[in-house]
Amino acid sequence: MQTEVTARHSDLSEKDNRALISVFSAYTVTATLWLLFATGVGLLIAFKFGAPEFGPGAWLTFGRLRPIHTNATFYGFASIALVGLGYYVAARSCGTKLYNATLAWTGLVLFNVAALAGTVALDLGYIDGDLEYREWPWWIRLIFLAALVVTAWNLIGTVARRSNADIYLSNWYIIGGTLWAAIISVVAIVPWYQYGLGQVAVSGFYMHNAVGMWFTPLALGVIYYSLPKLLNRPIYSYALGVFAFWTNLLFYPIIGAHHFEFSPLPWWLQTIAIVFSVAMLVPVWGGSSNFLLTMRGRIRDLIHSYPLMFIFVGVMSYLIGSTQGTLEAFRSLQQVWHLTDFTVGHSHLTMYGIIAFAIWGGIYGLLPLATGKKAGHLGMALHFWMALVGCFIYVTSLSIGGTIQGLDWMHGLPFIQSVIDMQSYYVGRGVGGLLMFLSHIVFGWNVWRMCYGPGAVASPLQSLRAEESVA
Repeated sequence: MQTEVTARHSDLSEKDNRALISVFSAYTVTATLWLLFATGVGLLIAFKFGAPEFGPGAWLTFGRLRPIHTNATFYGFASIALVGLGYYVAARSCGTKLYNATLAWTGLVLFNVAALAGTVALDLGYIDGDLEYREWPWWIRLIFLAALVVTAWNLIGTVARRSNADIYLSNWYIIGGTLWAAIISVVAIVPWYQYGLGQVAVSGFYMHNAVGMWFTPLALGVIYYSLPKLLNRPIYSYALGVFAFWTNLLFYPIIGAHHFEFSPLPWWLQTIAIVFSVAMLVPVWGGSSNFLLTMRGRIRDLIHSYPLMFIFVGVMSYLIGSTQGTLEAFRSLQQVWHLTDFTVGHSHLTMYGIIAFAIWGGIYGLLPLATGKKAGHLGMALHFWMALVGCFIYVTSLSIGGTIQGLDWMHGLPFIQSVIDMQSYYVGRGVGGLLMFLSHIVFGWNVWRMCYGPGAVASPLQSLRAEESVA
């Protein structure tokens, strides 16, 4: 049984290595551009809560900006960044070259065309708004689906060429997430279920699984490779990782219905969603324990390595945010928090705390090994602390304010009272969002340094040889 990452690159040509490095760098750069755009829009939204008259006009209304922000974050930044990392992890852990570099470039073009066309369509008012996170017109979602199919084919082909009989944990999660995302996208496109209660059921299925069956598995796959690589020690338990993988697949797909408790959806479906939400503690605590036990006794390494610090925050956010999601599924708490800003805080704790921090840890840890260039210590420090403090302020403000909102509604107070009570918390949301956005600007600078800037620590091929020695 394989218990450590394999990285036998010596039989690969420099051409193969450079092809992989170019793909990894291009995915990272384009994802970074989408991050800056998407979070810039999000910052504008945050301040419009406090000053709704700012930025008048149809193009800058909340109804258009919000789906632009979420879709650009999900499918511009996170999807492209995770696929780029996934390609690198698959090739390196399997000790082989990419199955087809041209397919990787084709996928990158398709991802970007979909994200760009979706952004323009949404801002012009062309929106299929019956499903959250799926507001793009159907033909644009077909382009995104084509990108997923190309990516899945390329990843499977790469892993099939592996130099070891076993499939490393990262590749289970990366290929699994890509295949699940393709299935989810097909379900969200077919028209037969998009009416009445069927639409509600598909909405819960799609928006929850877009996070838990696409972004989360890829992020975990990146951590399963990056963490042992950076610590120079094997993952604590290969078996525990496989167990968490299959239990996640067993319990997660059905739990989206807990977003529609007290709705006309069948009561039994809502109850099953709650039960399976509790069962999700098994893969969440199992996977988190696996990571934390791998870090055990290496606190000094964490303190002196910002890539590891990013990953540590991602792991803790996975543990806390997912456990919080289980608590939110209970009907007693749904009565307080449903449709309030608490859920916005929760979504940022999970999508930002887990996915974004895992992406950044993976990029800071692996991109210098690929390009031979590294970000400055100060740049990584500024990015980490501004992102962490900003996220903390953001999530805390909306968690407290959202709870007050819900209690106001439960006590039958006028709606405007909940708006007044949220005023100071919206200010906190804006301050936190500003710090997060500033950290992304620093990240953009760091990415430029790691891809194109001066200060190479070694040539790319020398970096790969160094990577072999610690694998």
